[in-house]
Amino acid sequence: MRTFPKSLQNKLASRDEADALRKLPAPNSRIDFSSNDYLGFSKSEEIFNASHNYLVKAGINSNGATGSRLISGNHKLYKDTENAIANFHKAESALIFNSGYDANLGLFSSVPQKGDIVLYDEYIHASIRDGMRLSMAKNYKFGHNDIVDLERLLKKAEIENRDREIYIVTESVFSMDGDTPDLLAMVHLAEKYNARMIVDEAHALGVFGENGEGLLQSLALENRVFARIITFGKGLGCHGAAIVGSLQLTQYLVNFARSFIYTTALPPHSLATILTAYSYLEQDKNSRQSLKKIIDFFTAEVKRLQLHSFIYSESAIHCAVVKGNAKVKKVAFSLQQNGFDVKPILSPTVPEGEERLRFCLHAYTTQQQVTAVLQLLSIHLSL
Repeated sequence: MRTFPKSLQNKLASRDEADALRKLPAPNSRIDFSSNDYLGFSKSEEIFNASHNYLVKAGINSNGATGSRLISGNHKLYKDTENAIANFHKAESALIFNSGYDANLGLFSSVPQKGDIVLYDEYIHASIRDGMRLSMAKNYKFGHNDIVDLERLLKKAEIENRDREIYIVTESVFSMDGDTPDLLAMVHLAEKYNARMIVDEAHALGVFGENGEGLLQSLALENRVFARIITFGKGLGCHGAAIVGSLQLTQYLVNFARSFIYTTALPPHSLATILTAYSYLEQDKNSRQSLKKIIDFFTAEVKRLQLHSFIYSESAIHCAVVKGNAKVKKVAFSLQQNGFDVKPILSPTVPEGEERLRFCLHAYTTQQQVTAVLQLLSIHLSL
């Protein structure tokens, strides 16, 4: 066997030298401040049992989908689940993808056309960036949550791009900051400049809204955007994603989104879990209330302990900037040694100098756990 390519060895060595080499973590029993399981649905025996019973009652005993949805994998649970998702999110249509990454890859590689312009927040998720790279559209970034910079680009795009489409892309909750954009202002700009807005709601589902429906719906903006990406691996505690929008958008994606067309469909038990989790999302107000309370308590403790390195957030994600890969890893390791599963976010995942500790809050997080981990953090940051 030939040796591993030298160029790839060098890239690994560079990561190692920058103290940024990624390794798969081992499972642990530490207090959870790292997972995206905001409502605890992934651990719910009720949802697990209800999903199983749904399949039994429906007479569905298949382990796999057997093929892509355009060939043999479009089993009957797809229609029921997509209809339920569309109704829940007050959309004309919903199309399920195997993951949030697949959804963003399929949407952004196929919808923006040659000559179109995509204006995207500079902190947008890697999956959206990868999708845009595969499209033929022109892509320009605007400053993070910067409405003034966005309008500057819109004015320029309007002059240069009169006969083509303009898309504005953002997230309702940013995964590496936990902050949110002024969505109402963005929608106003989109309408003013005849642009189409796309919002990734991955980290908002289950967290915002009366029934956990996400931030756009809580602001009654769902009918004023072109598309929403809804991801199930966070608040719903399961797997997969959906793009919700018009019936024509669904029809287009079925024909042109390669990450949808050329992949094996999700198995029935995945769809049953999604469908069941949505029904629990509507019913389980206690989990959402518990999450809201612990978010408010965490924010109050950050203020009490004068931890000024935290980025302001009203979501379930709270980040403390600790500059330098070596330092942030050292602080994270100490927290982990004391029983708290807090992960460091290193450059190049975030820009150099903006490395951080990321705290994810959950409906099952206790006030005692919050106080203990933040007091420990306060000690380490003062050293």
